[in-house]
Amino acid sequence: MNLVEPSITDGKSEPELDKEYPMSNCSEKELSDALKIISSTISKCEKAQLKFAVGTSQHSLLKNRIKALYISQSLVLNDGSIKTYTHEELTKALPPVTSIISKTEKAQSKYEKEGAQYRRFEPIIKAMQISETLIKKELCKREEC
Repeated sequence: MNLVEPSITDGKSEPELDKEYPMSNCSEKELSDALKIISSTISKCEKAQLKFAVGTSQHSLLKNRIKALYISQSLVLNDGSIKTYTHEELTKALPPVTSIISKTEKAQSKYEKEGAQYRRFEPIIKAMQISETLIKKELCKREEC
């Protein structure tokens, strides 16, 4: 498993990319931690999806979320499988990831910053921010920004 992030060869210098995508210089450990969280979230979403009938809004939401998480997983793994996803699929993956960040931050805000409940949301938020950044970078790479 290669956890080194994909590089972009679109002519932008690394400092420019760092400003545009603040999570772009993740360590191996950060990527590994993100991968664990993404994989766990996929599993939880797939289990939850079974509880809803096909065609319901909950089922559709989970279907979209699961696809976005698989795209995120592919990007973190950097195993070349991202090439199987279209530009449109990458674009559609952003809203579910952004939604997870937003909902997790909202849940986190209900707790004291020093508390364990607050801290338990941090790794999820970080993993989704990494996912969001990698999706944006892949889109930029394909659009030759």
